[in-house]
Amino acid sequence: MKTTIKNLENKEVGTIDLLDEVFGVTPRRDILTRTVNWQLAKRRSGNHKAKIISEIKGTTKKPWAQKGTGRARQGSLRSPQFRKGAVIFGPVVRDHAHDLPKKVRQLALRMALASKQQEGKLIILDTATLTSHKTKALAEKFIALGLKSALIIDGANLDENFAKAARNIPHIDVLPEQGANVYDILRRDVLVLTKNAVEQLQERLK
Repeated sequence: MKTTIKNLENKEVGTIDLLDEVFGVTPRRDILTRTVNWQLAKRRSGNHKAKIISEIKGTTKKPWAQKGTGRARQGSLRSPQFRKGAVIFGPVVRDHAHDLPKKVRQLALRMALASKQQEGKLIILDTATLTSHKTKALAEKFIALGLKSALIIDGANLDENFAKAARNIPHIDVLPEQGANVYDILRRDVLVLTKNAVEQLQERLK
């Protein structure tokens, strides 16, 4: 399929062929959900921790006699029912990550790209370069393009001025091609790809 290429002034400067096997697949909610959950699970630090009874500092003496006091039997003051005692089945340090087949991850990335294309929320830029790192100038260009919430993906090497100018604009993310991922594509309203990024993504995913 052919799509127009625009520049930062929102003017058409050419066309580009998008591969149907990358941008024409039918998105599936279950595949996208699995991949987003996989990404978010990998981000979790898993360093929450509660002390078990063996880690509680305190006496090991039996509080009172087993029988004859009229009170419930107790074996330790470090038990959960006492103040400053242990936590039963509390959280422990763990890794929340789980496996997801590489083919499923690649399929999900193709589906995320295709969903933006089919929703009419895909913009192709010729280049994402600036001569200055000033945010105000880039913000005006984004207004002309109608970008309020967007992910911009460039080639392997980002333009330093463009990246610096964009990082101060709310709801705008800039990533290199190798950082393209399902979660960031779906969390922003519009996907902006440079011509270079399209060529590299298609080479990687076809």
